[in-house]
Amino acid sequence: MKLTYVFGKILLVWVLLSCMAGFTQVSTPRAALLQNGPNEKVIRTYYTAFEKKDWNSMQQILADGFTFSSPLDDHISTKVFKERCWPNAYKIKRFDVDKVIINGDEAVVITNGWTTTGKLFRNSDYFKLKDGKITVDECFFGPGINYPNNSAK
Repeated sequence: MKLTYVFGKILLVWVLLSCMAGFTQVSTPRAALLQNGPNEKVIRTYYTAFEKKDWNSMQQILADGFTFSSPLDDHISTKVFKERCWPNAYKIKRFDVDKVIINGDEAVVITNGWTTTGKLFRNSDYFKLKDGKITVDECFFGPGINYPNNSAK
C-alpha cells in the first residue's frame, strides 16, 4: 500500500513537471517573432545599404537627429556620418551578421565585415530605434583590426 502511494506521488509530480515544461515552450515562438520583427529588418537594411553602396536606402532608415559614435567619432550627425564614414562603403564587400539581440527599441549586433581586398574586421554595434528608424548607432571596434579606413590594413 505504501509503495502504491509513493508511486502515485511520483507519477503526479512527473505529470505536473511535464505540463510546466510544455507551457514554457509556448513562449519560445513569441521570442522568435520579436527577434524577426521590424527592428531587425531595419538593422539588416543598414548593413545591406553598406554592401550595396546605396545611400538612398541608408537615408530612409536614419531618423532625424541620428547620431553615430565610434572610437573615432563622438555623436556625429547624419551629414558628418555621410562625409566621414559613408566613403568606407566602397571598401566593404559584405557583412556577416553573427549575433542580433533585440530588446524593444534597442539592439546589439555583432558582425564580421569583409573588405574588398578580403580582409576581416569585426564590429559590435549598439542601436537605438524609434518609429522604425535608427536614432543612434554606437559602433565598437578595437585597434589593430582591418577596418576599411584603418591604416593597419
